[in-house]
Amino acid sequence: MSDSKQKKTRGFSAKKNYYNRAAQKSADLEIIKDNSIPKKAKQSVNKNQNKKVTGHSQRVTKPAKSVKIIPLGGLGEIGKNITLYEYDDEMILVDCGMSFPDEETPGIDVVIPDFSYLLECKDKIKGLFITHGHEDHIGGIPYLLRQFNVPIYATRLTVALISEKLKEHKLLNEAKLNVVKDGSTISLGNFSVEFIHVNHSIPDAVGFAITTPAGIIVQTGDFKIDTTPIDGKMIDLARFGELGKKGVLALLADSTNAERPGYTPSERLVGNSLETLFSKAEGHRIIVATFSSNIHRIQQIIDQAVKCDRKVAVSGRSMLNVVKVAAELGYLKVPEGVLIEIETIKNYPTEKIVVVTTGSQGEPLSALHRIAFSEHRQVEIIPGDMFIISATPIPGNEKTVSKVVNELLKCGANVVYEKMYDVHVSGHACQEELKTMLGIVKPKYFIPVHGEQKHLYKHSQLAETMGMSKDNIIIVGNGSVVELSNKHVYTSATVPAGRVLVDGLGVGDVGSIVLRDRKHLAEGGIIVVTIVVDSTTREVLSRPEIVSRGFVFVKESEELMLQIENAVYDIIEGCYRGNVRDWNIYRTRIKDGVAKFLYNKTHRSPMVLPVIVEI
Repeated sequence: MSDSKQKKTRGFSAKKNYYNRAAQKSADLEIIKDNSIPKKAKQSVNKNQNKKVTGHSQRVTKPAKSVKIIPLGGLGEIGKNITLYEYDDEMILVDCGMSFPDEETPGIDVVIPDFSYLLECKDKIKGLFITHGHEDHIGGIPYLLRQFNVPIYATRLTVALISEKLKEHKLLNEAKLNVVKDGSTISLGNFSVEFIHVNHSIPDAVGFAITTPAGIIVQTGDFKIDTTPIDGKMIDLARFGELGKKGVLALLADSTNAERPGYTPSERLVGNSLETLFSKAEGHRIIVATFSSNIHRIQQIIDQAVKCDRKVAVSGRSMLNVVKVAAELGYLKVPEGVLIEIETIKNYPTEKIVVVTTGSQGEPLSALHRIAFSEHRQVEIIPGDMFIISATPIPGNEKTVSKVVNELLKCGANVVYEKMYDVHVSGHACQEELKTMLGIVKPKYFIPVHGEQKHLYKHSQLAETMGMSKDNIIIVGNGSVVELSNKHVYTSATVPAGRVLVDGLGVGDVGSIVLRDRKHLAEGGIIVVTIVVDSTTREVLSRPEIVSRGFVFVKESEELMLQIENAVYDIIEGCYRGNVRDWNIYRTRIKDGVAKFLYNKTHRSPMVLPVIVEI
């Protein structure tokens, strides 16, 4: 690529016409100009002066020409992917994702990375580069932009999906969004980032070749090698090979499927299965649940519906958003008149309808879950309906998916899922593809990323089987600072890299103590003890009121409730005789005394909440 194509874009005002190509200094940077992408998005380069970083970021000076790689999420876990690169007091970010809560985080909406280290270094961060539009790579962006504004560089579809997300958070007007074509390079200070097309389960996915004075680093992002992709664009293996011949300092590669032997099947395999299933469902309605972001899968569902002369209705908020954006940008080709509103399906014969919905993971609030449990306002199960669950349960979601499947079967539906037919293929590379990537990139150092610990270790073993030295394979955790040069590699420090819990509008205000209380409530329920006392004499003015939630049913446990009242009287009497004047001591003794009594009586440990009302 010529030097002219690597120049930074500068001074582009948001008030200028986005169509004015004369204002573009880089042929590689395509400013947002599609009508379907909000024109409020801006192009910018961070011009803040660098400041010395203190606190957690203090490090001993090392030999020159080393680049630091600092994963802040995505290692030892699935999701929450974010990686920081640093060279000579300049930084760039790759991805900013989120993950979903598990059984250890009851009531939490999403989990995002800890941005505290980024806030220390915010004046050094020149840009955020995004590999693709999945939530585990873009879901944390709104929460990051609330802290500080940073230019974002991504491909066209990815920018559109980020725009929709920022619109919901009312951050779009100030965002600095830049559309970049695959094959292009963006230069920011000491970093030049080349966008390389890869195959994944969403269009417009890319990997990055990050050129620094210390060497070239390749980060694949999520990828697989699909020789027959739906959009006809195969992964750019030739470019990865060219980089390998040139010399790659380090490779950071997707480890999600490192345990699976062989090759990941092509997405077209699903299309063949859908064709068979659609023909078997003749005379019945078809309802397909899949990931909303899998646009290639949705395209194949629409193609089969057109062949069978069926209308397609979309259900689920995220599915509606993605289909809308993908259709407007041309990534989803839908013949006119095929898509109908979900509210109008009652106006068509059932055998002429296909419903595409969210909920392939059995999520309690998803459209599929609501359909299965007769809570959906527009879709009611008709015996004979064919439900196709076109996804594999994410580890931990097997029970919720089985629950939905069982409920659908009870209602007389026919249910098809992955183990019965090839209705899903992964978007991640299996072992032979991972070895192919290692073989053509030929990195000096290898850092497996994007996966649980077992995935990272398995990926490292694959690298060893290909002749790579153990000394050049680096398995680290979130927060590790890896320093690389042609002559050395070491982890020099650690930085904060935990998780932040998002609950409603609260970000980070739910911690371990709140989670412990929530689990306590879920496991044992709660007993509320309310007493009314004379503030002067300390006398109890009425019988204690005992309220049980999630512990016992009061009407069937009157004797136990009476025993609790007597125990409370005894505790208060003891405090009165001991001349206790502090109401906090009363509360503590009631809480501990009632808890001990209930455990001795029932061997159960509800949360006890004392309430003292003074009159």
